[in-house]
Amino acid sequence: MALTNLPGPFDYNSTRSKLLLTEYGRNVQNMVKYIVALPTKEERNRYAQVVIDLMGFLNPHLRDVADFKHKLWDHLHIISGFQLDVDSPYPKPTEEAIHIKPEPLKYPNQRIRSRHYGKTIELMIQKAKTIEEPERKRHMVQAIANFMKMAYVQWNKDSVADEIILNDLYSLSNGELKLEENVNLNKVEFRTNNNNNNNNNNRGRQNNQNNRGGGAGGGRQNNNNQNRNNNQNNRNRNNGGAKKY
Repeated sequence: MALTNLPGPFDYNSTRSKLLLTEYGRNVQNMVKYIVALPTKEERNRYAQVVIDLMGFLNPHLRDVADFKHKLWDHLHIISGFQLDVDSPYPKPTEEAIHIKPEPLKYPNQRIRSRHYGKTIELMIQKAKTIEEPERKRHMVQAIANFMKMAYVQWNKDSVADEIILNDLYSLSNGELKLEENVNLNKVEFRTNNNNNNNNNNRGRQNNQNNRGGGAGGGRQNNNNQNRNNNQNNRNRNNGGAKKY
């Protein structure tokens, strides 16, 4: 028998209107749509306040945000498509202000003369040039040289002579910054991480010792048990041969 009472068209999400703010759900959007269609402003104000309370209940994390009531009213206008006419305690946001596009970020295209020193060294050198106090400038230049040495060692993973650092400093500053030749910079050495190797070696030694000790002890224990079993068997045989029934 053919079915005559067929259900109506199914209501799929693909056929529904787009959710403007998914964190509030479909029901809140339907309620806002109902409020927009109300004839009197008094009714819209009363129902809008109820929906605001519901939106705050559905998203309690907004209570920790400053001016969370203002944020809820802005969301209410966004859900209504900026068509809701109510007496809001806050100014109604505009669609242009909500959907404004941020300016694209500009990628740095600055040329770095020595990449192993980085751009920070160049900025520090420019700052040191502006210092007028001789003593303060000398300390600043020496700190820059120590930083350059550390950066050089981290990049090349090898030791470097102080003369190379001083020459690079003189070159990067266009001959304006210079230290005395007898100045000793901080000692910087590149060290590999040997902690893992030491731990692995210690574990290997411990395992070898355990294997040796376990093998020797286990062998002695097995031999002792075997000798005890043989002695017990010999006693049983001797006792059995002496008795006659």
